[in-house]
Amino acid sequence: MHSRGWKNHSSVTEFILLGFSRSPRTNWILFFLFLFLYLLTVLGNGLIVTLIRVDAHLHTPMYFFLSILSLLDLSYATTTVPQMLIHLVSDSKTISYVGCVVQMYVFLTLGITETWIFAAMAYDRYVAICYPLHYGVKMSQTLCVLLAVSSAFCGITCALVYTVFAMNLPYCGPNEINHFFCEIPAVLKLACADTTLNDQVDFILGFILLLIPLSLILASYVRIFVAILKIRSTQGRIKAFSTCASHITVVTMFCIPCMVMYMRPGSEASPEGDKKLALFYNVISAFLNPIIYSLRNKDVKRAFLKLVGMSEDAQ
Repeated sequence: MHSRGWKNHSSVTEFILLGFSRSPRTNWILFFLFLFLYLLTVLGNGLIVTLIRVDAHLHTPMYFFLSILSLLDLSYATTTVPQMLIHLVSDSKTISYVGCVVQMYVFLTLGITETWIFAAMAYDRYVAICYPLHYGVKMSQTLCVLLAVSSAFCGITCALVYTVFAMNLPYCGPNEINHFFCEIPAVLKLACADTTLNDQVDFILGFILLLIPLSLILASYVRIFVAILKIRSTQGRIKAFSTCASHITVVTMFCIPCMVMYMRPGSEASPEGDKKLALFYNVISAFLNPIIYSLRNKDVKRAFLKLVGMSEDAQ
């Protein structure tokens, strides 16, 4: 069953996702756990996007990037979790070859875009703290849109390179992916060819797409911390640091597991370890992000109370 394009190199027309366990009881427990996390992820990220949309006080560059981050997290989880939930309670755990390619590409696009949005958010905080009097001029609407669009463009193009290099290999035999979704390191293990070149491409792209944004974030925060130390009042220092603490926490939770996954040799990978890492930056991170930002952010809390108050008045 060969067809044009990538399938020229493959006799596999579908893959089987092994997931987490073969025990039905365990799978049902995981189903309710992940369903709960997913619903809260949708609710939390959707609420942040809604609050930023409807509250004029949140129409600032910082919240513009936060709304994009929430949309990315929501889309990121939706790319994999609904299918994972179905496979947990279904006898059929297959995904078509084309479906696997699409899932892989969309997942990578969203993930790569998110790393550059983190860098844009760090730059926004750098300008806000180091150049507060010029913040409105330096962080113009045009620049914010340009940063968002360039982040998306990088995600779209680099994810295409990742996906083409992975799926251009022949897949001629085993079709069981020891993972809960089509992630490149897990899929590459099924290739009927030497994947050394792919490992090299993954490392180079991982360097570009993870270490460069992280370097920009680190450079921004070095300048930020220097500026914070120059603030004379203790209250001022605490306020300045609190605006950055949430971002630092979120970046760490997302980027460190991604670095471990995509920048190590394929021979050092552990299927069970990979699933836990992927679960962390795919599900847990998207679930925790809105909690981290809302708990530490008075503006978001105020917007939420205002929204609740409006609905109560309407009733």
